[in-house]
Amino acid sequence: MADESPLDRFKLALTGASRALAHEPEVEVAWSADVPTATGKSMRVPLPGRSLPPDQAREARGFADSFSLKLLHHNEGLHGRNAPVEPAARACYDAVEQVRYEALGSRDYAGIKDNLDAALMVRMGADPITRASSAEEVPVQAALSLLLREKLTGQAIPERAQAGVDMVRDWIEDRASGDFEKLVDLIEDQQAFQSLTLDMLRHLELTQAEDNPDEGDSEDSDQPDGDEDQQDDQDEQGDSGEQQTTEMTAEMGEGEEDGESESEVSSEQEMTEGDAGEDGEEGMMPVRPNRPWTDLPEDFDYKAFTEKYDEVVEAPELCDNEELDRLRAYLDSQLTGLQGIVTRLANRLQRRLMAQQNRSWDFDQEEGLLDAARLARVVISPGHSLSYKIERDVEFKDTIVTLLIDNSGSMRGRPISIAAISADIMARTLERCGVKTEILGFTTRAWKGGQSREQWLADGKPANPGRLNDLRHIVYKKADEPWRRARRNLGLMMREGLLKENIDGEALLWAHNRLIARPEDRRILMVISDGAPVDDSTLSVNTAGYLEQHLRKIIDWIEKQSPVQLVAIGIGHDVTRYYRRAVTIMDVEQLGGTIIEQLADLFEAE
Repeated sequence: MADESPLDRFKLALTGASRALAHEPEVEVAWSADVPTATGKSMRVPLPGRSLPPDQAREARGFADSFSLKLLHHNEGLHGRNAPVEPAARACYDAVEQVRYEALGSRDYAGIKDNLDAALMVRMGADPITRASSAEEVPVQAALSLLLREKLTGQAIPERAQAGVDMVRDWIEDRASGDFEKLVDLIEDQQAFQSLTLDMLRHLELTQAEDNPDEGDSEDSDQPDGDEDQQDDQDEQGDSGEQQTTEMTAEMGEGEEDGESESEVSSEQEMTEGDAGEDGEEGMMPVRPNRPWTDLPEDFDYKAFTEKYDEVVEAPELCDNEELDRLRAYLDSQLTGLQGIVTRLANRLQRRLMAQQNRSWDFDQEEGLLDAARLARVVISPGHSLSYKIERDVEFKDTIVTLLIDNSGSMRGRPISIAAISADIMARTLERCGVKTEILGFTTRAWKGGQSREQWLADGKPANPGRLNDLRHIVYKKADEPWRRARRNLGLMMREGLLKENIDGEALLWAHNRLIARPEDRRILMVISDGAPVDDSTLSVNTAGYLEQHLRKIIDWIEKQSPVQLVAIGIGHDVTRYYRRAVTIMDVEQLGGTIIEQLADLFEAE
């Protein structure tokens, strides 16, 4: 078409090539400004620049080729059945399988080889192996996969990872060189290849012999058709889940709970790929378990070691206009087809809001308008007096809603994408309903402490320093700012490297204080998070539970004493142990519908 851009034509060609390579006519390709991922037959690959620089185009092709080869040569059911339970062993097990199917593509298609190399360079750019200064710092899965790639394809170790691989090469080859030779001959047989991979992991002492894969292999060999059926079922689930994400029809409009199995697979993939693609200084992402909490003494006192390096920043200040436009374009690509959703969401919430603004009637009055519905009483009993009714307006309070979004590293991938999309849709919806909306985010400026920690070290490491990281509070949309002016800012959530650690208590107090300063009669604060506060620097030098205790005190004060109505939505983790009014969703696609329900309930409760 004449109005198609070079980027549109490139995406069309990439989709066609991916379908041909995967032998799957339903493969879909979308752009991503975050870690590239694939779910079922839907894949997200890096977004090249508008001018399609050759190196960026090659990177996009590389990830698309890798995902297509996985569809062609990889059986997910077979892969997961005998996977080791140890985290380090599972990471190696997954990495080795990726080497296998990518090696098949490099062997069969010369062009694919260069594309896969470009994608590998992108992954290596964020891998801790490139920064390792000792053998203990080298991630085994990265070194093992590069050594196996060297053996299967004859390709040299990437230069930036060479030093890291050399630190552990002798240790790996002493224990697994014989396994490498055997794996070369089994590259086309996934079942035999994974069985030998488990043997290799035992030789490397990464997993235990009681895994007993031989019995599983025997059972698998008796049921080859079942494997294919299971893979087909998973593909169908993946397609369904991805369609829900891209179109966000039922979930964003009605909060239905379909696609649970796809969500579990997607979460596992994002955890694996997110670890490989982390952009932090130490290449580490905060772990967010639902830890049990124990009460601390009542005289517990929260403080910050220094607030000198904290910042409250508006979104455009964190990146230039060109990048912000690119990130917004990526977000828009995920919103394609959602114009109708915006209207439905607005109508649905508006109906519930307007129901509270409708006029009501007081009946059986001495004067007013004649109540025709009660004339039958006069006909039956002529002595009965006429009944009148008086129309009464229901007061509807002026309202403001603040969405406070967790911008921590554990939100990386689909959770932050859905949160950004939901915030975008909600801003438009509430604006249409005459409700002002403010969108805020919270994270830290650095991993593991930043300048605050450096000052603490320079001061001689005083005991119990309190909060020991640099806060970054982000204003995506001001309350009085129309959505059309702030729409571009929401794309910033897609920026690689923005999501770091999170100190929820101070962020909650910051958002609350902004609301208190507002003139509206009704103030609603909605927190979207995926678990407990996590900051390694603070937690490593203070009492256990330091950040959680502060969060609980802030929540308790707001819920009991503040005029602000507080509600929380937890993504994948239970936040009901913190917030009195809260809901936990296990599938991020439920977020949009859940926001609608929570807001509507708050209005109706009022």
